[in-house]
Amino acid sequence: MESLSGIIAFVQAAEHLSFVAAGRALGVSASAVGKSIAKLEESAGTRLFHRTTRRVALTEEGAAFYERCRRILDDLRDAETMLSTATRHPRGRLRVGVPTIGYHFLLPVIPEFRRRYPDIELDIDFNDRLVDVVEEGLDAVIRSGPLSDSSLMSRRLGTFRFVLCASPSYLERKGIPQFPRDLQKHDCLRFRFPTSGKLQAWQLGDADGVDAFRRPSPLTCNNMEALRGAAVAGLGIAYMPDFLARADVESGLLRTVLDAHLVDQGQFSILWPSNRLVSPRLRAFIDHTAETLFRSD
Repeated sequence: MESLSGIIAFVQAAEHLSFVAAGRALGVSASAVGKSIAKLEESAGTRLFHRTTRRVALTEEGAAFYERCRRILDDLRDAETMLSTATRHPRGRLRVGVPTIGYHFLLPVIPEFRRRYPDIELDIDFNDRLVDVVEEGLDAVIRSGPLSDSSLMSRRLGTFRFVLCASPSYLERKGIPQFPRDLQKHDCLRFRFPTSGKLQAWQLGDADGVDAFRRPSPLTCNNMEALRGAAVAGLGIAYMPDFLARADVESGLLRTVLDAHLVDQGQFSILWPSNRLVSPRLRAFIDHTAETLFRSD
């Protein structure tokens, strides 16, 4: 079967019953229309038009072929209209993987996203596992830290900082550390990465080479929410993202310490498979999160 352009030329000629008029409608010569139709006839093994010096007319086979081609072109135009509408008004289900604590920064921007794109159905998987985007059937994932998977496309969403927090009751009991070396006298609550099993390092400037973690930790866990809860309960000092501690700091349940000595800055990015066409609904989500996350800071 010949190309779509040949079928379009045939349909135009059938509707105008003129190669000249068909060429004028398509912006090509009558000769080009005639050559396209001749190729169609050769491919089909039958004549599609009766030709005379004055006029052309469809053969019986040509008339039947025209009806089928007309419906096909109408369906293609409907499909193009559907795609155009989908681009202007994205719709459908969107599956996104997000770290467990991500609800602190993501959920506040979802109402505006829903207002702008009411036909997108969000399915968010809050999970600390390092999931495979393709195998899990996800459209995208939000991750923090350095990006090592070269098979994924990515876009930076924003930065955050880490803070050291403890409850007022703990600080009254143990004292407020003034320098990083003072942490040797405190109960340091540690986070263990669930994927690697490694303990999270506390990035402190001017630490004078002091290892703040020589003494045993009263609590180590692989859930940052649990770590925050332990700090609120007065078990010690915890190292966590500022967006996780913000509400407790504002309410007075937690106090930050050693703010001037903290040097680490976190980074979140959104990633999606590089071998997939970005759907309008995914593009809308990527653009919205990039525009809104961490901007209030």
